[in-house]
Amino acid sequence: MSSRFLMITPEDGKEVLKCLAAPARLSILELLHANGPLNVNDIAEKLDLPQSTTSTHLNQMEEAGLIRTEVQKARKGSQKICRAVHDEIVISFSSPKETADEAIEVAMPVGLYSGYDVFAPCGMCSQEGIIGYLDNPDTFLAPDRMKAGLLWFTRGYVDYQFPNNARIKGAEIRELELLLELSSEVPGTSDNWPSDITISINGKSVATWTSPGDFGDRRGKYTPDWWKLRGSQYGVLKSFRVTPSGTFIDGVRVSDTCLGDLALLEHRSIRLRIEVPETAEHPGGINIFGRGFGNYDQDIVLRLKT
Repeated sequence: MSSRFLMITPEDGKEVLKCLAAPARLSILELLHANGPLNVNDIAEKLDLPQSTTSTHLNQMEEAGLIRTEVQKARKGSQKICRAVHDEIVISFSSPKETADEAIEVAMPVGLYSGYDVFAPCGMCSQEGIIGYLDNPDTFLAPDRMKAGLLWFTRGYVDYQFPNNARIKGAEIRELELLLELSSEVPGTSDNWPSDITISINGKSVATWTSPGDFGDRRGKYTPDWWKLRGSQYGVLKSFRVTPSGTFIDGVRVSDTCLGDLALLEHRSIRLRIEVPETAEHPGGINIFGRGFGNYDQDIVLRLKT
């Protein structure tokens, strides 16, 4: 299944936060989620609000991108139907870190995805235990996903939305680098289980890396003791770099996709998709290791060199 998430920061989400500051607008969102699409009259009646006040709230919510409206024919004339745009809104207070070589770095927890569409077998766990239910994609809606240090699925994708802090600063981006620990996914483990894992940025496929297997020959350096030894233990730390001259995996040029293809200056956020597509030649699933799991105690790191 596919779900709709919005991740904002205090910097780029001011309009949304301002809109959500009104209790009546929060009530409207709760009503739309509980009842599905409603017209203006129904919303006003159910919340005991004047129709004019309800219309004002809805206009402001539509401007902020929180609802979508459409006009439909009614028995007498037409009616405006309102529906919620997002299933979940996440506020991230992670601040960018500037490194000594003039890079802006943001670390994203593996469970803080902004959208997903995954197929079982799948699951998530934190350092304390399993999150939700194994092999049920609905578990990826669980609020405790924020604590995830490991997630896996057989086919599909997870999306992450990073703040474009270089754009906020007005700095020119010379290079984009993504660092994350990955492996294939198979019931149990298998060193010989190839999987084609595709990385896309701002809707543009930049590289596909074929993971050789799902590693379980020894416990991951940071994998907690409670996690069974026959489960995925660690992955490979991969570097995906997009430069003005092309895309590189671990320093090896793999494609002609360059910075100019990503339209970084046109968006307030940088959208990352990690995917095992249905069309993959080797559809061997994926494990994404985060802080507290695997051999590298880190989240998904996006580094912008300016």
